[in-house]
Amino acid sequence: MKILIINPPHLSIGSRLAHEHLPPLGLLSIGGPLIDDGHHVKLLDADFKPLKHSQILEKVLAEMPDAVLLGHSGSTSAQPIINDITKLIKEKVPHITTIVGGVFPTYHWQEILEKNPQIDFIVCGEGEEIALNLITALSKNEPFEQIKGLAFKKDNQVIKTPPAETIQDLDAYRIGWELMEGYHYTYWGQKKAVVIQFSRGCPYPCTYCGQSLFWKKWRHRDPQLLADEMEMLHKKHGVKVFNFADENPSSNPKAWRAFLEALVAKNLPLILVGSIRADNIVRDVDFLHLYKKAGFERFLLGIENYDAVVLENIKKAGAISKDKEAIQLLRKHGILSMATYVVGFGEEKTKDFYYSLKQLLSYDPDQIQLLYVTPHKWTPYFEEVKEKDIILTDQRLWDYKHQVIATKHLKPWLVILYVKLIEIIMQIRPNALKRLFFHKESRLRKAMWWYTKIGRRVWLWELYQFFFVIKLSKKQIKMKDFWD
Repeated sequence: MKILIINPPHLSIGSRLAHEHLPPLGLLSIGGPLIDDGHHVKLLDADFKPLKHSQILEKVLAEMPDAVLLGHSGSTSAQPIINDITKLIKEKVPHITTIVGGVFPTYHWQEILEKNPQIDFIVCGEGEEIALNLITALSKNEPFEQIKGLAFKKDNQVIKTPPAETIQDLDAYRIGWELMEGYHYTYWGQKKAVVIQFSRGCPYPCTYCGQSLFWKKWRHRDPQLLADEMEMLHKKHGVKVFNFADENPSSNPKAWRAFLEALVAKNLPLILVGSIRADNIVRDVDFLHLYKKAGFERFLLGIENYDAVVLENIKKAGAISKDKEAIQLLRKHGILSMATYVVGFGEEKTKDFYYSLKQLLSYDPDQIQLLYVTPHKWTPYFEEVKEKDIILTDQRLWDYKHQVIATKHLKPWLVILYVKLIEIIMQIRPNALKRLFFHKESRLRKAMWWYTKIGRRVWLWELYQFFFVIKLSKKQIKMKDFWD
C-alpha cells in the first residue's frame, strides 16, 4: 500500500518559537515496520514549517496515498487539529483510509469516532505491531475485526477490540530513520538532532502522569544495539544531538550503566539530553562520570512542587533533599540541570508562589521550566479535579504551557504574572548569570545562551498571547463536563 504518515502542525510554543524541530519518533517507529513489510511509506511533517491545512491537503492530493496515518507526541492538544485535517481529506478523497494513533486517542477513542465519522480507525496503545497488522489486512482485503488494539465504526456502532499485548522486545521493530530525508531536524543550537528512546514506561505511580498507564510496563532496549544505532545515525546521517524521550531511562541501573559503557567505548563526539529522576542521579553517584563521558549535557528533573504534602498527594515518590543533591552532583560532573516546576496542583495563594521561588532559588538549577498542571481524563489525578472549573476550553492549547484549571484565590492574570516573575528572577539571579557568562566549559555556555535566547522570546510571547490573543472562558465549566 501507499501510505502517507502525517505529523500535524501544532500550536505549542516549541513548534513555533524555537526555530528548531525534532523528528517525530513515534511516527518514524510506525513507519519502519511498514517499510520493511514492503509498503511505500512517506512522511509529511506538517509541523516542520508549519503547514496550513490547505497546504497539507494539497500534498495529500499530490501523493494520493491509499491511507494516511496521523499522530503527534502532544496528542491531547493535537487532536482537534487532526480532526480538521482528516475531515478535509475525506471531503476531497473519500476512499483514502484515515488512521489515527497516540495517547489521547487511545483513551478517547469512543468520543473521537462518534464525533468524527471521517476517521476510519484508531490505533490504541503501542502502534508498531497494531498498525502493521491493520495495514496488512487492508492491503490483502482481509478482515480486521480480530486485530487487537483497534477502534473503529461498524454498522454505526463504535467497536473496540481487546488490547494488544505489550511489546516485550523493543528492538523487534526498526525505526524508519530514512523517513527523515528532506527535513533538516536540529536542536541545541542548530545541531543535527534526533529523538531516541532507551526505554518505555515508568515504574512510578505519579497520579498526574499517564506514562505508566499507557506503556503498561517499564522495558528497555538492548544497550549494545542502541549504542550501535546511535553510532550509525552519527556516521551515516551526521546526527550530533540525541534527545532521549524516556520518562526515566535509568530505572534499571545495571542496564543503564551497560548502555553508557557501550556508548563510551565508541568514543563518539555526541551531545545527549534527556529527563531523569533526581533520586536516580543520587543513586548512580559511583558512575556519574560515565554520564559525562557518554555525552550528556543536560537533564530535566521533575521537581514539581515545594510542598511535601502536595508531593505525597500526587505520589511523586521523591524527596526535596534528593532533588538538591542531584542538582549539585550534576554540576560537579559538568552536566546542566533543568528543574521543572508545575503550577496548579494546589489552590495556590500569593504566599505559595513566594515559597516556590524560595525553593527554586535554594535548588540553584542551571535552567528552569514552569508548567501548568494539565489533567488528563485517563489519569488518577483527573478524579481529584473533575469538579473544578476550567478557564481554557480550546483543547489545542492544553500543552502544559497554558493555565487550564481555575484557581480559587488568584485570577488567571495574576497567576501568569507570578509565573513570569519567577522565571525572570531565576534567570537573572547572580549564580545563573555567572554560569551563563563564565562557565568553564564553552560548549555548556553556548547551550545556556541558546536556551536563554529562546526563553526571552517565549517569555514575551506568552504574555502577549495571554493578554491580547487567548480567550478564556467566562462560563463556569467543570472539568468532568468538558469531556462529556
